[in-house]
Amino acid sequence: DRILLGSGNKGLESLKWMDARSVAEVIRLEHPQIISIVLSYLDPDQSADVLKMLPERARPDILMRVAALEGVPPSALQELDQIMEKQFSGSQNVSQNTMGGFKTAANILNFMEASIEGAIMESIGEHDQDMQESISELMFVFDNLNEVDDRGIQALLREVSTDSLTLALKGADEGLREKILNNMSKRAAEMLREDMEARGPVKLSEVELAQKDIISTARRLAEDGDIVLGGSGGEEMI
Repeated sequence: DRILLGSGNKGLESLKWMDARSVAEVIRLEHPQIISIVLSYLDPDQSADVLKMLPERARPDILMRVAALEGVPPSALQELDQIMEKQFSGSQNVSQNTMGGFKTAANILNFMEASIEGAIMESIGEHDQDMQESISELMFVFDNLNEVDDRGIQALLREVSTDSLTLALKGADEGLREKILNNMSKRAAEMLREDMEARGPVKLSEVELAQKDIISTARRLAEDGDIVLGGSGGEEMI
């Protein structure tokens, strides 16, 4: 099957200028792998809107394919060439394109309504729990704590150990570090600064482990309704 977009606008690039419903109609009958490549190419917010227009039962499979997509090899691009009116014509010598992956899947889910996101993630977990966890981890990263309000940061600080916080902040940007320190008492902030300086260089793996531990705590607090995270699709506040 070939995707026909009209005489004036052909190929993947033209999809970016179409509304979500039209894109969904164009790709609806294509193989899920082709759909996953198209969604990986589009911006995450547009991909999320398109995915919502596709059949509910097909969404988890498509997003799993997005997550598993580590790149598009020349052979796949050649197939896409034919479908997309030779958008990448002459691609025999093209190198692998970086598209898809867990981060792309997470970005798409970040733009979806919480109920749809939850249903898709639950279905993915039933098929591949490791993939579900990998996507989930990328939906809210440590730097996203910048988006948590002061009350949420204070609630989080009550739940994490000083040792984990010291390690985690060693790998944080200056803005996030100051945000967290400003939500502590003056004495506690001074002690934490001293601890970070005294610890000296640390392994990146230790920093990442501490950050993941704090992220896990933040997710638990969010599930309990104690804080609102900025990364994962929480309910809109008005």
